[in-house]
Amino acid sequence: MTRDRPPRSQRGVRQDERWAQFVAELREGPGRPFEEHWSYFLENYRDREQTDGPPIVWRPSEEQAAGANLGRWMLQLGFASYAELHAWSVNDRAKFWEEVIRRLGVVFSEEPDAIVDLSNGVTAPNWLPGVEMNCVDSCFTASPDKPAIVSGLEGSADLEVTTYGQLERLVNRIANGFLERGFRAGDRIAIYMPMTVECVAAYLGIVRAGCVVVSIADSFSPSEVKKRVDISAARAIVTVEAYERAGKTIPLFSKVEEAGAPSAIVIPRRSGKGAELRPGDLPWRDLLSSDDSFESAGGDPYRAINILFSSGTTGAPKAIPWTHLTPIKCGMDGHFHQDIHPSDVVAWPTNIGWMMGPWLIFATLWNDATMALYEGAPLGEGFTRFVRDARVTVLGVVPSLVRAWRTGGFLREGDWSAVRLFSSTGEPSNQEDYLWLMSRSGYRAPVIEYLGGTEIGGGHLTGTVVQTASPATFTTPALGIDVALLDEDGKPIGEGEAGELYLIPPAIGLSQELLNADHEMVYYAGCPPGPNGEVLRRHGDQIARLHQGFFKAQGRADDTMNLGGIKVSSLELERVLDAHEAVYASAAVGVQPQGEGAEKLIVYVILSRDLERGQLVAELSSMLAKNLNPLFKIHDLVVTEQLPR
Repeated sequence: MTRDRPPRSQRGVRQDERWAQFVAELREGPGRPFEEHWSYFLENYRDREQTDGPPIVWRPSEEQAAGANLGRWMLQLGFASYAELHAWSVNDRAKFWEEVIRRLGVVFSEEPDAIVDLSNGVTAPNWLPGVEMNCVDSCFTASPDKPAIVSGLEGSADLEVTTYGQLERLVNRIANGFLERGFRAGDRIAIYMPMTVECVAAYLGIVRAGCVVVSIADSFSPSEVKKRVDISAARAIVTVEAYERAGKTIPLFSKVEEAGAPSAIVIPRRSGKGAELRPGDLPWRDLLSSDDSFESAGGDPYRAINILFSSGTTGAPKAIPWTHLTPIKCGMDGHFHQDIHPSDVVAWPTNIGWMMGPWLIFATLWNDATMALYEGAPLGEGFTRFVRDARVTVLGVVPSLVRAWRTGGFLREGDWSAVRLFSSTGEPSNQEDYLWLMSRSGYRAPVIEYLGGTEIGGGHLTGTVVQTASPATFTTPALGIDVALLDEDGKPIGEGEAGELYLIPPAIGLSQELLNADHEMVYYAGCPPGPNGEVLRRHGDQIARLHQGFFKAQGRADDTMNLGGIKVSSLELERVLDAHEAVYASAAVGVQPQGEGAEKLIVYVILSRDLERGQLVAELSSMLAKNLNPLFKIHDLVVTEQLPR
């Protein structure tokens, strides 16, 4: 799929040169309002020819490209261009993944007999036959004295540093604690809490002990917690009594009680008397063993480490197991696409309930870097100050966060002088907001767009620091991943056209099992053949193929939408909306208002009785917050006599 870009027109070259000169002048002169940047951008590119591709607003210097993990690897392997490297990564997959494993220094207790066995076909590959491993061992290859986590807390300017040695000792105390209390390899233990040092340690301790993490987002309602506990058959749940976010106290243990969840290990609030626990519950301090050494539970790499959930068109969340192989994908993407070095401090406002939480753990620790965790809302000045004071160098974002930072008006150019790279996932982004984001670094830091899914363990479309960048676009399929973009008739689309993205297996990270659905039916049944007769795997993203090798996300091809960085199906939303006594029927639709950027929720309703519109919006919003997620906001409500099916 990757190919070298054809030459641009002279006009397109001049436009990009003028923009580069504009940026150079900005850096040398006094600060200018972003409105002037945006005005110049629009004027400079107003007659851009489509065949010249999107505007180039960032290009790597020779020093940046040569110092990147990708640049050094290409030189080592003898590839003259990124296009050649990507082609090799999908044409000789066994050799590619062998080199990735060597590059990442993956720790095995027994070495593999081979890289991949395809005797059962590309939909059921056997990766690393004969290997024995525990993926947590690869998290602790850095010096014990090196910072593993730098933590910040809403309402405080203090930073707390946890070294790799301190983190590993806590992980080992947790692993021993679970085994001392009768848990055994394969037992499933849920985590329902914000991303903190304790959360990371609990995650790694559970996996090191041979048990399985069940990831539940801390924004979920009790009914959604119960659904995930029931699907996974979790034996216990690790949670917090409550935590502070945006000045509010968010209770979690009370939701665990309401959900009827099993035995809870409860971390107390930072202040207060502590919650009254149920019989069988356990205070966090009582879980921790006095023994801070532990030999990891090794074994087959296909053992599950984590059950994550992804919404689909059925209305029930798909339960997707990650295995000890999945972190190889996380670590590889972080190493090459986010260009994470041991010297980096990586922040990504996320949650253990979504794939980017576990991804952040492995992408950071497998690359011997430092993770920056902020307990609180990332929307305000507290978080932006944390990024500055923690000297974050790689900052993950979600488009809705970027919009909040911009409209809040408290982030000045220069505040994030240490940031050398942004990466964005969760929602489609838009040009204006992301040009603004790059302007905060004086256009020194590019935005690496990153699109994929839980069932991939990372991204399928992304960017690199050895290629030029244009806001709100992708530059390449991820290394080791090949894709086909097809129209409704199953034919490959051309440049300037849009179609559905299909994956061409195999690749490490691609799921091979679902706990509550038929994996073959969900991902392979009914897929057209690839352009060269390949077996294709369904993923569901709608993608525009732009000129000059760029891509743009256009939402989901099925009825799944993305609200606030969370995938949810129309059916899940409509189930809640239809429960309102005044709603006869509803339709939930995700819309990009300007044809790009974050999706907004538009609700169409047929009423069974008259009700004032404002009251209906308020009541429906409350129902969505209580029964699904408080992050789901109704952008507009339309009362109609016929639903737009």
